[in-house]
Amino acid sequence: MMETPTITLREQKVVRDRTKWKMIFLGALALAVLFVAAFAPFLTPYDPYAQDLAIALQPPDAAHLLGTDRYGRDMLSRVIMGSRSTIFAALLLVMVITVVGGMVGIICGWYGGKLDAFLMRVSDIFLAFPGMVFAIAVASVMSGGILNAVVALACISWSKYARIARSQVLAIKSAPYMAAAKLSGSGTGKMIWKHIVPNIAGPVVVTAVLDIGTMIMEIAGLSFLGLGATPPTAEWGSMMSNGRSMLQTSPWVVLSPGCAIFLTVMIFNLAGDTVRDVLDPRQQKR
Repeated sequence: MMETPTITLREQKVVRDRTKWKMIFLGALALAVLFVAAFAPFLTPYDPYAQDLAIALQPPDAAHLLGTDRYGRDMLSRVIMGSRSTIFAALLLVMVITVVGGMVGIICGWYGGKLDAFLMRVSDIFLAFPGMVFAIAVASVMSGGILNAVVALACISWSKYARIARSQVLAIKSAPYMAAAKLSGSGTGKMIWKHIVPNIAGPVVVTAVLDIGTMIMEIAGLSFLGLGATPPTAEWGSMMSNGRSMLQTSPWVVLSPGCAIFLTVMIFNLAGDTVRDVLDPRQQKR
């Protein structure tokens, strides 16, 4: 019989240390991105909305590191300012769907019965629709705008969090310590906030961090289709849409916001993977 390879304590420590430093590095990058988004108005070298047709479509140079667009606006300034619209909209969206979906999941898992059956069937309906197609339909009805894009995406994204929270609650509420808490006189509210919420936070938080990158792409996608941020608002998806006709003649107009989306999504996705490794108990046994 083949022997199962064992991992020494030293190897486990190396894996833990590597994961810890990876999390610190990616966390620092994510914080840097959030810092740029939060203080974008103070970091832009030029007014991102100031037009100067004399330097329209100027290629990247020392004065304008990412060139200018068709109206002579500095692309670096617009990319920096666009981070605020795109990233903050994604964070708001993730926060909303995490809270709403988590509350629905807790209610369904704790009370069960007809309420659970009804809410889970509603969740199934939303899961049955192609997500982006449904978001486009909702955003079209609501006539666009970055806030309407957030609402449209929230309508289709909460159900995943409800499923995760519900499954965790069903596993936790039958645990012996929950029965002990009930016998000690703890009420429903106390049991939920003291025992349920802290124990389901791990999987929900990991899913939320992993979803930040996805939501950035989906918000940018709606804006690209004209259903999100509207000109002249600096937003990465809208900027790519406005410059797509100049991709062959002035590619920097499209590549600048496109690269910003790529790098930001990559940072948050890698950070989410690292958070999952840290919070996954099996990771500590490898």
